[in-house]
Amino acid sequence: MKLTIKVKPGTTVKLDKHDPDETFGLTEEQADERLAMLTDELGELQELLYAARQHSVLIILQGMDTSGKDGTVKKVMTDVNPLGCRVEAFKVPSEEELAHDFLWRVHKVVPPKGLMTIFNRSHYEDVLVVRVHELVAKRVWKSRFHQINEFERTLVESGTIIVKFFLHISKHEQQKRLQAREREAAKAWKLSPGDWQERELWEAYQSAYETALMRCSTAYAKWHIVPANQKWFRNLAVAEALVRTLRPYRKDWEKVLQKLSDRKLAELEAMRATRSADA
Repeated sequence: MKLTIKVKPGTTVKLDKHDPDETFGLTEEQADERLAMLTDELGELQELLYAARQHSVLIILQGMDTSGKDGTVKKVMTDVNPLGCRVEAFKVPSEEELAHDFLWRVHKVVPPKGLMTIFNRSHYEDVLVVRVHELVAKRVWKSRFHQINEFERTLVESGTIIVKFFLHISKHEQQKRLQAREREAAKAWKLSPGDWQERELWEAYQSAYETALMRCSTAYAKWHIVPANQKWFRNLAVAEALVRTLRPYRKDWEKVLQKLSDRKLAELEAMRATRSADA
C-alpha cells in the first residue's frame, strides 16, 4: 500500500484537498509493526548502498514548523548506520552564503556515492521563506524553480537518488503542538516567538508550498505529500516510501558486491599461494 501522495509532474496541487489526518485505515499498533520491518530493511539497503558505492541518496524533508522533521529522522533512521548517513539543517543564510548563489551552500553538502544525506529544510527555503517575506523580487524567486529542477537533474544524472517529502499538518494540529511545547518544560527550549509570528502567515506559506510542489515535482525527483497529523502514520509513510524507492536497486548493489567479494577472495588466495611457494 502506498501511504504518501506522489505529486505527478505538471499537475495542480491544492493542499486543502489532502487530509493531514489520513491513516488509510491503519491503527497505530499495525503501523508500529510495519515500521519495525521497514526500518530494518532500510538499514540493510543503506549498508548495501554504502558498500557498493554506485549511488548516493538525498532525502529532503520540508514542512511547516512542528510538522515533525526531527521526529521523522529519529524514528525512520533507527537502523541506519550513522557512519553512512548525515543530517544537514538549513537555517538563515550566513553573510558568506548570501554572497554566493542560493544553491552554493546546498551543493557543498550533497551526499557522495555510498552515503545517505537528509536535508532538514533545504534549498526550497529559497522559494518559500523568501517569497512569503518578500526578501527578494518576485522575478528572482520565480526563476529559482527552473534552477532547482536543473540542479536536481544534475544530481540524479550523477547517481543521486532523490526522495522529497512534504510533511502535511493542519493549522489546528500545529497550534496543539506549539501549546504542548509551552506546557512541557523538557521541550520549552524549542519555543520561539517567531513560531507564532510565522503561524500568522499560514495561508501564504500554504500557497508557496503548493507552487513549489507543482513546479518542482519532476519525473526524476517527485514530491511526496505525507499526511502528518498522526506522528506514527507520518513515520510509517516516510519509511515505506523510502524503502519502496530504494528496493529496486538492491539486486544491482548485490551484484557489484558479489564481484568485489570474488575479487577480494581471489587476491587472498593468490597471496596465500605465494606465501606457500616461498615457504
